[in-house]
Amino acid sequence: MTSLSPDADALTIGELADRSGVPASALRFYERQGLIRSRRTSGNQRRYSRATLRQVAFIRASQNVGIPLSDIGGVLEFLPADTAPTQEFWERASACWKDMLNARIKQMERMRDLFTECIGCGCLSFDQCALINPGDKLGKQGPGPRRLIPG
Repeated sequence: MTSLSPDADALTIGELADRSGVPASALRFYERQGLIRSRRTSGNQRRYSRATLRQVAFIRASQNVGIPLSDIGGVLEFLPADTAPTQEFWERASACWKDMLNARIKQMERMRDLFTECIGCGCLSFDQCALINPGDKLGKQGPGPRRLIPG
């Protein structure tokens, strides 16, 4: 692992990868998607501000709870360039995503409770399907696992 000097104002992609735990290929992808920014040296090498470490941490934490990169990018647009996310920024992002996260939690709980019982697809391949979905009545609601799809 690369140790950074506390007064280093710019990180190479390798240093950022080592410190963040995110592969350089993912960092380049994040940059192409506009999630993080770098400046280029005269030799065309990427240099990242130290604030990018916290930006990458924000991206990874958001991804870990299932937030799509497009939504993460939308929130990061409000963060000035070369600025680390603050506690207030994290709280505002969390507030923006609260309803989506709660819906996702509800969906996961529904899957946990119903998944092993019956996937609700109308396949009639399980003994219980004939009781829960006689005559494939769920098929009238549309394709897919109807009992697991909210709505």
